[in-house]
Amino acid sequence: MSLLVREPATLLLEDGTRFVGAAFGARGATTGEVVFNTSMTGYQEILTDPSYKAQIVTMTYPHIGNYGVNAGDVESAAIQAAGFIVRAPCPAPSSWRAEGSLEDYLKANGVVGIADIDTRALVLHIRERGAMRGVIVSGDAADADLEARLAAEPPMTGRDLVRAVSCTEPYTWTAGLQRLPGEAELHAPPAKPARPYRVVAYDFGVKFNILRLLVDHGCEVTVVPGDTPAADVLARSPDGVFLSNGPGDPAAVGYAVDNVRALIGQVPIFGICLGHQVLARALGADTYKLKFGHRGGNQPVRDEATGRVEITSQNHGFAVDGAKLEGAQVSHVNLNDGTCEGLSHPGYPLFSVQYHPEASPGPHDAGYLFERFTKLMDAHR
Repeated sequence: MSLLVREPATLLLEDGTRFVGAAFGARGATTGEVVFNTSMTGYQEILTDPSYKAQIVTMTYPHIGNYGVNAGDVESAAIQAAGFIVRAPCPAPSSWRAEGSLEDYLKANGVVGIADIDTRALVLHIRERGAMRGVIVSGDAADADLEARLAAEPPMTGRDLVRAVSCTEPYTWTAGLQRLPGEAELHAPPAKPARPYRVVAYDFGVKFNILRLLVDHGCEVTVVPGDTPAADVLARSPDGVFLSNGPGDPAAVGYAVDNVRALIGQVPIFGICLGHQVLARALGADTYKLKFGHRGGNQPVRDEATGRVEITSQNHGFAVDGAKLEGAQVSHVNLNDGTCEGLSHPGYPLFSVQYHPEASPGPHDAGYLFERFTKLMDAHR
């Protein structure tokens, strides 16, 4: 598909592979780890997910942008992805919710992208060679400039990105789930408890929809920075502690692991994504980098306790080595590659999942986990 904007752009990967296409979004240059997401929709939620910090996201679905963008679909205060790669962007969105086009949204946020490249070839290359650093440059790009930009981009392994996305001061979150007209009648909100659950949420890069669902399930949510000492959390007398998603290498956030280790056994804990990895490391497990990660809204996961299979939304490049959990057990397994997708512990009130039960975007199969958290808090009040 031809673009209205004909300015060329180049994507260069660190192994020397080059793709030439058309500039999309803001003009300029950007670097990051090039990854891919298999979701057919939800590009705005993906772009604003803090877990994509320092990553250039490739959408595997070819036609992106057809329903535009709107203020209700953001998952953080800004676009977090370092860049965006699409095959065929839609120049004229059509939706009653649209407030603007995807390209204008990228331009307004200074996000550099590239379009009109063979994204199938790019994704196959990443699957074969693994996720790797890349650089996108609009216009003419000298090889020396591209290579210099790539050399300056640090690898994802060993990188602490939590401090780049976490809040710097505690705050209270009060907004519940946003429902479209008629949705509340089809899916009634959960019943509110007689006394709200006091939840302290560690912000490692939390998505808004997680906070909305906690509120919908009767929680009074206080969000705290990712490096908040455990003693400060306990001083708030929480009924439960939530460990959020976030970007980077879990092995690089030792401060978070130490704080969570001090909270185990003191209060019920629920972790998602990076929060799951941090909890696992606090329980003695190792984490490791996946070849190309799991990113998309169609990832099959089996609950080991029930045998039930959930189709889940995922976004992670690291995984937990389930064989090294001390006392804890693997509760969920990825059916594509057998990796650990969740953990629980017979002696402590805690559990976590690697995937995203809040969806946004993605299926709602795992939404029951928020109710599991409230029941865990009920049992330990």
